[in-house]
Amino acid sequence: MSNELEAFIEYISVTKALSGRTVEAYRRDLSSIEAISKKALISLDGASALSALREYDNKRTLNRKLSALNAFFSFCHQSRFVSEFSKFTLAKIPKSLPKFLEFSEIGQAMGMIKRDKWTGERDAALILFLYATGLRISECLDVRRSDIEGSWLHVRHGKGEKERLVPVAKSALDAVKKYLDASPFEKDNIWLNYQGKPLSRISAYKITQKYLGVSPHVLRHSYATALIIGGADLRVVQELLGHSSLLTTQIYTHIQKQNLKETVLQCHPMSRE
Repeated sequence: MSNELEAFIEYISVTKALSGRTVEAYRRDLSSIEAISKKALISLDGASALSALREYDNKRTLNRKLSALNAFFSFCHQSRFVSEFSKFTLAKIPKSLPKFLEFSEIGQAMGMIKRDKWTGERDAALILFLYATGLRISECLDVRRSDIEGSWLHVRHGKGEKERLVPVAKSALDAVKKYLDASPFEKDNIWLNYQGKPLSRISAYKITQKYLGVSPHVLRHSYATALIIGGADLRVVQELLGHSSLLTTQIYTHIQKQNLKETVLQCHPMSRE
């Protein structure tokens, strides 16, 4: 790894205080570009950088690596390692509506879970907790018992190490309590596997896939969609989701518009003419 790349990794880790997973993702993406091009990143021009990335057909993967390059060269420009900096243009990706589940679908899944073992109580509690809070799965798996304060959840390890408070529905808290009472382990980590060790992302994925056929992130989309359809302000949803920019939350605005249209069609007298 080149000296400039090491300096960038230290900068996003220490100064920017990005999460360990995010820092590792930057390290992995940028190191792979260096390895493919067989030269230090700072010596790459636009043509050689794009040549190194031509093997990536998936536009989302390509954009992730281009974004990493933009962040790296922006840092190098600020640090006066380079005199000029031109951003790489990201590939256009058609916007699509995030997949989400209706509450009735989640309710049906609850009926499929066998509660004769404590792990069944855990699976039910995890699904309800994800849907009730809209947490990223990494945030959810980091939750400790002490993070639940009455009917509020203190998210201490959000993206970019940002903290926030999220209200939690009583039914989800009751499910968590039932699971913890049934669990044979007394640990601060809430979500545990059958050995009493912290539940992994893969295990959490298997749980939601088994009962709902989706990834945990779909429950986050379902949470946001339910709030938007219910009339929640977009900025409130931004705060609850922990989005640093309202632009990220605006993927849900077309759900809001569709809901407004359906409301007019159902309620306005002229729509029945």
